[in-house]
Amino acid sequence: MKTFLNKKGVEPSFHNYFITALSFMALGLFASLIIGTIIQTLGSEVPILPEAFVEIGEFATLPIIYGGAIGVAVAHGLKAPPLVLYSALFAGSYAADIGGGPAGSFIAALVAVEIGKLISKETKLDIVVTPLVTILVGFFVASFIGPSIAALLEGFGSIINWATDLRPLLMGMIVAGLMGLALTAPISSVAIAVMLDLEGLAAGAATVGCAAQMIGFAASSYRENGISGVVSQGIGTSMLQIANVVRKPIILIPPTVAGVVLAPFATVWLHLENNAIGAGMGTSGLVGPIMAFETMGFSIELLIILSILLVLAPALISLFISEWLRKKGLIKPDDMKLDA
Repeated sequence: MKTFLNKKGVEPSFHNYFITALSFMALGLFASLIIGTIIQTLGSEVPILPEAFVEIGEFATLPIIYGGAIGVAVAHGLKAPPLVLYSALFAGSYAADIGGGPAGSFIAALVAVEIGKLISKETKLDIVVTPLVTILVGFFVASFIGPSIAALLEGFGSIINWATDLRPLLMGMIVAGLMGLALTAPISSVAIAVMLDLEGLAAGAATVGCAAQMIGFAASSYRENGISGVVSQGIGTSMLQIANVVRKPIILIPPTVAGVVLAPFATVWLHLENNAIGAGMGTSGLVGPIMAFETMGFSIELLIILSILLVLAPALISLFISEWLRKKGLIKPDDMKLDA
């Protein structure tokens, strides 16, 4: 059995399903739901842009569209053969369309792809059998499992949202710290935020935590990586540091502390809110701030708050802590150097 599974490229593991597949799910989300929301927001908020932006954005955010994107992305991430990859579009689309949301799409696509890979090229009628089996498996998983798992995750997310509203200081710090760490780790923070449907103050705290990781690493590693490192980490992703984190975990302290320290300012005093998309993106592609404007409405006051909370403050706090750790010899030159 093990030999057969290896031959088919089916390798059940935490890494394959909760790191690789989840990361590719996030790419599917970005190519549909996230970019669609950004386009729709720009179309409604920027007067000079044509009304077609709103129409484009609305279409890209339809469940049947982002669900299909998730299905194909998961299949691609799991190295599915062509017929399985194309058929996975159905699993993701159907799961989202019947109310399973992104979580349902992910689960349905994951199971359908792995079963489809087992069937692929095992019969002379492969062109019929493989898509047939993949689509049927996707249908049954989406119908009977997807919505339940989605409801469970959304329920857990509701508890987080409720707890953050009730205890904004403590829960804000916890959410910011954990979501920030998820963003830097090879786990998709945006996929987690969307599946949990984080919103309100919890999403605001998560945005601060994620932004602190990105801006914090950008500021702390400036002497090693220069301006290109600031851009690639501050607007790209702090996940670029994951190899360095594995070698020297202490470099996580400055940006994580920055996020935890700033979270109460966001939740208790400034009442920063966001949606699930912005919650898991931080400053990546400026999605976090854009979604904050989408949630709270654009104002100069909010622009100033976001500039301080998401950029200036985490940069200064992280830089201060990292320089102190350098003086103590706990962080050494090139510990945060990015590979060229």
